[in-house]
Amino acid sequence: MIKKSLAPLALGGFGIGMTEFVMMGILPDIATGLNISIPQAGYLISAYAVGVVVGAPTLVSMLGHRPPRGVLVWFMLMFAAFNALSAFAPNFHTMMLFRFLAGLPHGAFFGVGAVVATRLADKGKEAAALASMFSGLTIANVVGVPAGTWLGHHMSWRLVFLIVAAIGLAAALMTQKVIPYFEGKQRAGLAQDLRIFRNPKLWLALGITSIGTGGLFAWLSYIAPLLTEVTHFHADMIPLIMTVVGVGMTAGVQFGGKLADRVHPLRAIQILLASMIVLLLLNAVLASSQVAMVMLAFGVGANALALGPSIQMLLIEHSREAEMLGSSLGQSGFNIGNALGAFLGGIPLILGFSYASPQWVAAGLAGAGLVLALAMQAHARRGVRVLA
Repeated sequence: MIKKSLAPLALGGFGIGMTEFVMMGILPDIATGLNISIPQAGYLISAYAVGVVVGAPTLVSMLGHRPPRGVLVWFMLMFAAFNALSAFAPNFHTMMLFRFLAGLPHGAFFGVGAVVATRLADKGKEAAALASMFSGLTIANVVGVPAGTWLGHHMSWRLVFLIVAAIGLAAALMTQKVIPYFEGKQRAGLAQDLRIFRNPKLWLALGITSIGTGGLFAWLSYIAPLLTEVTHFHADMIPLIMTVVGVGMTAGVQFGGKLADRVHPLRAIQILLASMIVLLLLNAVLASSQVAMVMLAFGVGANALALGPSIQMLLIEHSREAEMLGSSLGQSGFNIGNALGAFLGGIPLILGFSYASPQWVAAGLAGAGLVLALAMQAHARRGVRVLA
C-alpha cells in the first residue's frame, strides 16, 4: 500500500511514465496522423527526452530553494498544459516543440519529489518511500501505456495526450491538498550547488546512466514496428505486449532495490548492464519467434528498471553538497539515454536495414555503459591506492 502523503507523487509518476513510454506503442499512429515516417516520429521521443535533460537541472536550480509543495504543483501544471497542447499539434514541427516543453518538468518533478518522499518517510524507510513514488511510473507501464496504446490504435493518439494532461492536473490538485507544507531548504547559492560537477565520479555516473540506458530506448523506441513487421504480431497484440513490459518493469524495480541493498550500487549496475547486453542480443537473434519476444519483453523491462535504484544511489552518493540537484540528474541521464537510443536506433532503419537492426545498436549502447562502469571502478581503486 502507498502511504497517503506519497499518493500525489505516485500519481504524478504515473502520468509521467504514461506520456514517456506510450510514445513507443503509438509511434506508427502518430507517424500516420502527422504524415511522417516512423524514424521521423522517433525524433518526437528524442525531443521529449531533451526537454527532460534541460529542464531537470535548470528548474531545480531555479526553484529548488522554494517550498517543495508549491514547486511540485507548478511542475504538474506545466506538465498538464504542454501535454494538452501536444494533443492539438497540427504538424510535425509544432509537435516537436510541445514534446520538448512537456519534458521540461519531468526530471525536476522526480528530483524534488525524491527529496520530499524521504522527508515524508518513516525513519529507516526512505528507500521504500522512493519506491512508492517510482511505483507510479511502473504501474503506468502495466496499465496506462497498454490502455493508451489501444486508444491510439482504435480511437485517436491525440486523446492519449489529453488523458495524460488530465492526470497531471489531478496530481497538481492532490499535491496541494495532501502533501504537507515544508519550508524551502536554505542553500549557499547556485554557484555552490554547481560545484558538484567538479567531481569526476559524478560525470562517470551520469555517463553510465546516459549511455547504458540508451540500450533500453533503442530497443523500446522501435518495438512496435519490430513486433508487427518482423515477429508478425497483429497490431492489436502490441498493447498486451506493452503490458508484459510493464509487469517486468514493476518486478524489476523491486528486485533492483533488493540487489542494491546487498551489493554496492556500482557492482549492481555492472551485473545488470551485462545481463542487459545478453537480452538485447537475443532480441536481434530471436526476433522472428513470437514466444521468445514475449519472454524477452518481460526480461528487458525488468532488467532496465532494476537499474533505477542503483543509479539513483550512485548519483546521490557523489552529489551530497546539492542533493536535490543531484537527485534530478538521474532523470536527466535517463532521458539523454532516451534521446540517444531513439536517434541512434533509427539510423539503421534510415539506411534500409530491418526493424531488428536497432537491437544491435541497443546492445552496443549497453556495452558502452558497462565499459564506463568498469572504468569508474578502476578510478575508485586508483584513488584508494593513492590514499594508501
